[in-house]
Amino acid sequence: MPRTPPAADAPGRGAARPVGRGRSPSVRDGTARFGRGNAVHVWHGRAGDLPDPADLAVLDVTELSTFRRRGAPFAARYAGAHAAVRRILADHYLGGPPAAIRFGRHPCPRCGDPLHGRPRIVAPATRLDFSLSHSGPYWLLAVTAAGQVGVDIEQHTGRGFGDAPRIALSDGELGVLGRAGSEREYEEVFLRAWTRKEAVLKAVGVGIVADLRRLDALTGAHGPVRVDHKEPGSPGGWTVEDLILGPGRSAALAREYARPGPLVLHPTTPPTP
Repeated sequence: MPRTPPAADAPGRGAARPVGRGRSPSVRDGTARFGRGNAVHVWHGRAGDLPDPADLAVLDVTELSTFRRRGAPFAARYAGAHAAVRRILADHYLGGPPAAIRFGRHPCPRCGDPLHGRPRIVAPATRLDFSLSHSGPYWLLAVTAAGQVGVDIEQHTGRGFGDAPRIALSDGELGVLGRAGSEREYEEVFLRAWTRKEAVLKAVGVGIVADLRRLDALTGAHGPVRVDHKEPGSPGGWTVEDLILGPGRSAALAREYARPGPLVLHPTTPPTP
């Protein structure tokens, strides 16, 4: 069953390095790359299974603590994904060294707790919003200057989902799932629903404290769809679309419905074996 964090998750040998490393924009708040078009930039890559000292060197104390608590290969994948986020933000949006970026969280829209809301960039000062997800060796990052954004990625494993569909899917989604003609299609349909829901909840900042059965991600519809989910202080409507990243992965992006704009995909260089 896919894992679910409370909100959203906040390279070197064995990890992806973004194209254009070393170049920095001149605008301090990182919004110059977006112009006025409400674009969302989506970066994706694959982390390796061995830790790279260059990755560890850019992580902060909290990230290093998480890295040390995880076993192989999950620790290296975590470090690779989070180092990639720092390098992308520094090289393409914020300037400065990746290690100098400070992260925090927005208060939870339900309870106001600052420890489990959406992730945010504390320093340098910026209007950028971002969302990170990783599954297996794969990671996915969305960056925008146009409101709130959320992403989710899940690796296909073929292991089945147990009672998860009954707990997570609406009646309509269960109907679509029941019409799946093969185990492969069953997995694809379930993960399409799951990643869409996760992307919305990460954009909102509440995680699975929401009732997943009442959040209908319109699993039977292809193309961008409008999904309604309201929390205090957040938009009620979200544009949700599936991201085609390659075989063996399902992914989705959610952004504010009232802020349409182009979606720009930025794959990164594959890791060195």
